[in-house]
Amino acid sequence: MTPRAAVVLTGTELVRGQRVDRNGPFLARELVALGVDPARLVIVGDGPADLEPAFRQALAADVAVFSGGLGPTHDDRTVELLAHVTGRRLHVDPTLAAEIEAVSRRISARFGRPYAEYATGIEKQATLPAGAVSLGLAGTAPGVLLEHDGRIAVALPGPPGELRRLWRIALETEPFRRLRARVRPPHARVLRVYGVTESAVARALDATGGESEGLDITICAHDFEVRVDLLAAPGAEERAAAVEASLADALATHVFARDGRPVEEIVLALARARGLRLAVAESCTGGLVAARMTSVAGSSDVFVGGVVAYSDELKRAPLGVPGDVLERHGAVSAEAAQAMAAAARERLGADGAVAVTGIAGPGGGTPEKPVGLVYIHAQLSDADESVALRIPGDRETVRGRATAAALHVLRRVLAPNSVERV
Repeated sequence: MTPRAAVVLTGTELVRGQRVDRNGPFLARELVALGVDPARLVIVGDGPADLEPAFRQALAADVAVFSGGLGPTHDDRTVELLAHVTGRRLHVDPTLAAEIEAVSRRISARFGRPYAEYATGIEKQATLPAGAVSLGLAGTAPGVLLEHDGRIAVALPGPPGELRRLWRIALETEPFRRLRARVRPPHARVLRVYGVTESAVARALDATGGESEGLDITICAHDFEVRVDLLAAPGAEERAAAVEASLADALATHVFARDGRPVEEIVLALARARGLRLAVAESCTGGLVAARMTSVAGSSDVFVGGVVAYSDELKRAPLGVPGDVLERHGAVSAEAAQAMAAAARERLGADGAVAVTGIAGPGGGTPEKPVGLVYIHAQLSDADESVALRIPGDRETVRGRATAAALHVLRRVLAPNSVERV
């Protein structure tokens, strides 16, 4: 039977919407890859009345992972609740206390702050439930691993980078080695399509026969992309391969990837393979296309930069869109998008460029050019493509979908059959 996991993400700032959780999706993916079913993911505030039932429920799973609540303040309650719910006494680990003290003194010296400001939290953070072990420090807070009644509990820090580092360490501990020895990760396949609806993908999946014993299939749509994940239990690998092949045939003109790389990474790989350098010119997206390009490590060998030309004055100069184009067709037009792309190539010394201009709203629309109207133009020396979109939704939705669309239009110009060529 597949082991089940529960993930508890703690923090009043998450519940109140002051911060967006990034740890839950990461941990869920990691658990699936491990061969563990992430049956429950819960976000809970820092109040004891909310935390305790969430902890009790999570600790009934084979693996319980907790994020946050490991710091030195009064509302950091993860360790004490782990001890309380599992019925274990708390004790100060002297080795851990010395390690935290050394880090605290270095931080105090680095920032020129009195050491007393850090000293008060040392004992609290060096306190562990009986039988628990430290996974190492994230700042001055330790990650904690505890086995209880044959189950594994892991407490990790809230900052995503620190959580990921200590999670890797947790996976190398003896309890996780034993878990990994008795589970078999699922056989995973992924198919990603663009420019077709989620319903159309669902119909194509139904035509293949859909899910069957040992084959779990999920369909998820986001920003004009639809992702199909196929997870096959041992013995169902051939069925997964057959379903994927049938879907790929049915959706052939829309399939752009069979892996999990974001489209910006695919765009950069395509340009790199051809020795091309890319630029962007943006209006309504305000730099979001450039931000996605530069989010990929190593993008600087392909991406030269971009211009955010929000006003007509900046479209004319420094970008270099001819004034008569703007006067005759307007800033939101196919002609303006084409001129912006050409100007970006010339001014930034790039081989290819993509431009976006539109009306993100909520105001600024007219009957002829309503909110959500977006023009995109991608251009190389030997190919180009123009797209006009009517994107429904609020400002954030229009900008996000226009950004994704711009990347996909550029992908198609770089390689019309990129699923075969990347």
